[in-house]
Amino acid sequence: MITKGKTPRSLLVLGAAVLALMLQPKGDVGSSPSEPRSPQPPHSLRLYVMDCGTLHNSDMGRYHLTKEDVATTDMSVACFLVVHPRGTLVWDVGAVPDSDWKPTGSPVNARVVLPDSQEREVTVTKSFKGQLAELGYSPSQITYLALSHYHYDHTASANEFAGSTWLARQVERDAMFGGKPSGAIQPSSYSALRDGKTVILASDEYDVFGDGTVIMKLAPGHTQGHQVLYLKLAKTGGVVLSGDLYHYPSERTLKDFLPFGGRGNDAQEAASKAKVEALLKENDATLWRSSTISSLTLN
Repeated sequence: MITKGKTPRSLLVLGAAVLALMLQPKGDVGSSPSEPRSPQPPHSLRLYVMDCGTLHNSDMGRYHLTKEDVATTDMSVACFLVVHPRGTLVWDVGAVPDSDWKPTGSPVNARVVLPDSQEREVTVTKSFKGQLAELGYSPSQITYLALSHYHYDHTASANEFAGSTWLARQVERDAMFGGKPSGAIQPSSYSALRDGKTVILASDEYDVFGDGTVIMKLAPGHTQGHQVLYLKLAKTGGVVLSGDLYHYPSERTLKDFLPFGGRGNDAQEAASKAKVEALLKENDATLWRSSTISSLTLN
């Protein structure tokens, strides 16, 4: 069910040395609007944060929090485009597929129904492909697809990238295609990846472009193959996209906080958080919680 909604409350934007920049696609004469001409590769790494909606959470008990523990119960659903001189990477692709709603120029409330009949409400304003096009790209022009993990609010537009190379953990792929879906999994959003080109990542770290500027790092706990993305930006410096390692700022400040404790992955999650904190300190990097950032451009 989709209905018009009100503009969500402003969400916290984290970052440093933000460069406000929006690229407009410039197509050749006679080119199709759906296939924009790719911009020239940048001289150095560039990160685009796209607005993929606002997820409304009313039950803080799911995270072992109270409403008093958080500034807002809403979560920003962020999607990322990484543009490197050697190619492009899309990281996390939203909660609502473009095919399930129609942009009106105003916020639209979309209700996501999961296979176990759970429902989630997400407010969306901009389509995923529309934002890519504004940056000069179509899904067919994306080199790599990678997901922090397989939950529905990170996979919605995955089918659009069946022609890209999917960088995946075997344990995540097995969970996505290995049996009856449960919980926060939405198989219809990524079914096209099953027969697409896939690179299975065998080590804890994977250097996407081979120069140390874009590195996927295994950080299990939230799911068995959950991962974070480290980027070394020329001006901004080190940035770590946290996936769902953290959801709310208070989770990071509460000592030994494990929001999904008791589900058999406490030790993994605690170890992953310690590893990421060490990574941040070692590289003087900034942690970005995907649930608390909105549209930005960094280089």
